[in-house]
Amino acid sequence: MSRPPLARDKVLDAFEAILIEEGERAATMEATARAAGVSKGGLLYHFGSKDALESALLERLHALVEDDVAAMAASPDGPIAYFLRTSVMENDRIDRAILATSRLAQGGSARARVALRGIRDQWADVLRTHTRDATALDLVMLVSDGLYFNNALEGGSIPGPVPRGAAMDALIAMVERAAKA
Repeated sequence: MSRPPLARDKVLDAFEAILIEEGERAATMEATARAAGVSKGGLLYHFGSKDALESALLERLHALVEDDVAAMAASPDGPIAYFLRTSVMENDRIDRAILATSRLAQGGSARARVALRGIRDQWADVLRTHTRDATALDLVMLVSDGLYFNNALEGGSIPGPVPRGAAMDALIAMVERAAKA
């Protein structure tokens, strides 16, 4: 009897959630199976090792970023506006994949660090043609980093300023004026 394709995603979702909530050390095969509601054999059917789980997470991230880069390039508001708006986390699939990969990187995974650097490079490649020079590109990237960081703080005990609505529009307009080619 073949296993439903959703079972693989359920296991990967569980692994991702454990990484985000508890960190790399807690994301064991046993904990992942338990969180996914499958037996260890069920987990091993889809992922023969923790390394296989990590590889699948990085594949998921790659696919999500590929879609994000395409959406950024095609955005009617322009890549800079799209990039800055999406720098405020929405707890969507790409945000969760980035956070989980970050936890792997914090745990010492060189592959996760390379993947995160690659994401940044892909976003920069799209933005580069819409900024006047390397310094302007740095401005856009660093404003994005600040939005992401402050949004992360907002969920914790330290509030961070995260512009919304008209305030976000004004920030984007200012960054575009300063950065555009």
